[in-house]
Amino acid sequence: MVEKQGNGCCESDRPGNASSAPELKAWFVREVLPLEAALMQFLRRSWRNESDIGDLCQDVYARVCEAARENIPHPAKPFVFAIARNLIIDRLRHENVVSIEAVADPEFFAKAADVPGPERGIIAREELHNLQQALDRLPPRAREAIILKKIEGLSRREIAIRMGIAEKTVKRHLANGMSALAGALYGQSGDAGDER
Repeated sequence: MVEKQGNGCCESDRPGNASSAPELKAWFVREVLPLEAALMQFLRRSWRNESDIGDLCQDVYARVCEAARENIPHPAKPFVFAIARNLIIDRLRHENVVSIEAVADPEFFAKAADVPGPERGIIAREELHNLQQALDRLPPRAREAIILKKIEGLSRREIAIRMGIAEKTVKRHLANGMSALAGALYGQSGDAGDER
């Protein structure tokens, strides 16, 4: 796939951009291209039509370069995989669009809006299953802090009170836990650290 990179995705140096073309190109080659095998594996798992995978990969690269022109993200891996995931979702939405002229019954739209498509349900169930497995592998204190923050919506202060620990410790549990979750979900090396 590297030979397709001559598509200009990282080559323009438009004025006003935060990242220069050489800087962007060096970052892309150093940080993004080594992720190609994992990206292709993710795309194959997420998209049913094998013949679209190469195009999807190039679309991900184009979106990554476009977004990185303003500000090069660090680390690159979660950024690339978030773009890939969003691209898959956009494609699924696009496939589910039905022309108004193609539908004789106007009630169709009211019914169709309430029912998610089968692909969306499958992807959501797979993501939920993967998230649950990743959460189950976290150390208990990190898992508790993440659940209180992300699911129950508590502030760090409220979490600290509930868990009986300092806010600074909550911050560490959240950072370590989120790093470990990112590693489990996106193949990064994340470690929840030494939890007490």
